[in-house]
Amino acid sequence: MPYTVPHRAVAVGVVVVLLAVSALILPFVSRQPGRIDSFIPVVQTVMSAADLITATLLFAQYAVQPHSALLAVAGGYIFAGSFAFLQTLSFPGSYAPNGLIGDVYNTPAWFFVLWYTTFPLSILAYALMKDRGKTSRLSTKASIAITLAWVFGTIALLSFLAIKETKHLPQFFTTGLMLQTPLSNQFNIGLSLLGCLVLLVLFVRRRTVLDLWLMVTLFAALPNFLVAIYAGSTRFSVGWYTARGFALIASCLLLAVLVTEMTVLYSRLASALVMQRRERANRIDSIDAATAAIAHEIRSPLGAITLDADTAQQQLAAQPPKVDEARAILKDIGVASLRVNETIASVRALFKDAAYQPAVALISIEDIARQVLRLLQHELQFNEVLVATEFRTEATFVRADPRQLQQVVLNLLKNAIEAMVSIPPSSRRLTIETRIDQSSFVQLSVQDTGIGVPPPEQKRIFEPFHTTKPAGMGLGLAICSTIIERYEGRLFLSKSGPQGSTFVISLPVAR
Repeated sequence: MPYTVPHRAVAVGVVVVLLAVSALILPFVSRQPGRIDSFIPVVQTVMSAADLITATLLFAQYAVQPHSALLAVAGGYIFAGSFAFLQTLSFPGSYAPNGLIGDVYNTPAWFFVLWYTTFPLSILAYALMKDRGKTSRLSTKASIAITLAWVFGTIALLSFLAIKETKHLPQFFTTGLMLQTPLSNQFNIGLSLLGCLVLLVLFVRRRTVLDLWLMVTLFAALPNFLVAIYAGSTRFSVGWYTARGFALIASCLLLAVLVTEMTVLYSRLASALVMQRRERANRIDSIDAATAAIAHEIRSPLGAITLDADTAQQQLAAQPPKVDEARAILKDIGVASLRVNETIASVRALFKDAAYQPAVALISIEDIARQVLRLLQHELQFNEVLVATEFRTEATFVRADPRQLQQVVLNLLKNAIEAMVSIPPSSRRLTIETRIDQSSFVQLSVQDTGIGVPPPEQKRIFEPFHTTKPAGMGLGLAICSTIIERYEGRLFLSKSGPQGSTFVISLPVAR
């Protein structure tokens, strides 16, 4: 990932803090606060663990994105972690007075040199390889296995030389741990120059978050050498302790960044999966809602067709057969079947707004109400419902799709009929009224004398899938409200109680 401005700001902040601490410590680098034998085992064991965990995460990254440059930097962290731990084993006073391996004087120093030679060289190899896009022809597992074998083989060979062949190598200490040879300072200068060279190459070729934090890591390691050059490599001085502290920070920097970035990426992935599942669930809900809505809306015309068919059979079975009435009923069946098709098209339009263009026209809401009353004529007669109309808007028009507006009025009248089923036939009265309010909205009210809507349910009756009917789906009023809102209107419950309910359709007058 390319680094961003926030990444760069944090990296610069870390560098500034390191420089500030260095400036504060500089006057006291040569002071001897005292020898703490547990310091090296604790600090460098943590460093070793951090380096090896970082290498593991880099190998895991290589398994996802097999770029050979990642193997180089992962190998560098294995070198650093291994040599840091080996130096701890050989350091006098850590786990034994004279160390567990090597000689007392020079083996720890040589492990330090190997540590800070192999790591920057590995980073240099990474910097030179990372823009080539070179991937291995081998599988990721084989490439990682070969890298591990080569790295640990190199560590084993160099460790053997530092432990068993120390007397044949240049000497850093000859007469004691507090007095170094001139060679030590020369190595410190060489290692600092090597670190600066790698830092410069990486700076020139920087592109990614990994590049940025490897630069900070290399910068944090430089005090190890600068303190030694300035005040000598005297062990257990303030400068010596501070340099080891900076080395600990350098080891943990990339690990912290990798863990942070992986956590951020994981959270994004988790959020994407949740959104994907939610979208899938929404699609399923939409399909369920569409099919349920279609079933809900075609139930009325299908019921009318069934009732008309039974009535037509009765008219034809009469003696003599009532052919004219049967013919009129069959005509109603044809009209109802066409209405089924229009209902399906209208409901499907609710679930594909982007592709559907409603057939908006100037229509009279009173004419729509009259058409619906004709469609429900047989059902109203069968349920013995007395209908009263009070149309007062004269020739006022609204802009809407006639089929969808018809569907809304039909649903309201059907609900009103069903609400009056449980009351005596003599009390069943349906009143349809129109008027124009002060805001130039045409209002069509549908009033019944049914059982009313319970007060706790009145605020939720327009919510999808919420119903007060035992066999209801809870979609009729929700769909009706959606349709009316599409034409900048409103569908609401004006009043409801034991004496009945009044639903009102309010639409703007067409100018």
